Amino acid sequence: MSNAIVSTNFSFPGQQSFYKGKVRDVYNINNDYLVMVVSDRISAFDVVLPRGIPYKGQVLNQIAAKFLDATSDIVPNWKLAIPDPMVTVGHLCEPFKVEMVIRGYLTGHAWRQYRSGIRVLCGIAMPDGMKESQKFPTPIITPTTKAAEGHDEDISREEIIKQGLVAAEDYEILEKYTYSLFERGTSIAASKGLILVDTKYEFGKKGDQIYLIDEIHTPDSSRYFYADGYQQRLTNGENQKQLSKEFVRQWLIENGFQGLEGQHVPEMSDELVNQISDRYIELFENITGDKFIKGDVANAGKRIENNIRNFINSKI
Repeated sequence: MSNAIVSTNFSFPGQQSFYKGKVRDVYNINNDYLVMVVSDRISAFDVVLPRGIPYKGQVLNQIAAKFLDATSDIVPNWKLAIPDPMVTVGHLCEPFKVEMVIRGYLTGHAWRQYRSGIRVLCGIAMPDGMKESQKFPTPIITPTTKAAEGHDEDISREEIIKQGLVAAEDYEILEKYTYSLFERGTSIAASKGLILVDTKYEFGKKGDQIYLIDEIHTPDSSRYFYADGYQQRLTNGENQKQLSKEFVRQWLIENGFQGLEGQHVPEMSDELVNQISDRYIELFENITGDKFIKGDVANAGKRIENNIRNFINSKI
């Protein structure tokens, strides 16, 4: 898939640093702006897979932009502009070293832990007798550390504060924002016939101001079920029909890969890559209610560079 953008390496006026994350290429401009290129790379189990997914970066960037705008009354966010379908420019913040994971339903990592007999996750007790995909009595926050490399690790509220990862007063604010954002996301999803199952939020500080940063309510950071048929599938013990990256994880598990030492990523066929691309576009259209307009990929790298450069020149 030659039209997937898997890497960038630009040099911009005022550029102070460059950071390559699992999915995003991040440029620091004058220690003031952050330019985030959302590539077509895809990761699972904290491993970047060998094939890029066409249009994935555009899907993630445009969903995140829409939901940042739709939640800006709850918490200030980092977004300033979208100069390109795959790019967000925003405030340069100092990130908190935790990810605020919130779960409304027992599935994914939480279910795998639960199934093994664990009943306390990140210091939060989970009721006995629950089924996979069952709704929690109330949403639970199960934070993780934010690892620069390797796997993020589950951590409790108490450990976060004890280790000084987040000050107690700031953590209270992060929890409040997390519950409010999840409530808003749940409401928006319900209006589209979807269930927001779980998601994660990242926050940072600029001066004394806390900002919501990075992506929000995308298929990389969130899991969605279709509301139609949810209860019947739960009653029958059937897998839920979902829109998320979980189907990629399941494909990897079925092919003997969970990111563990000694395991190798299975080969990704063109057919699989196309299927994943179609699923990302499907989620975009379902969760936003908008028709996805594919960006011009004929010379996407040059397009991205020119659009970013034009924005920077207008600000410097």
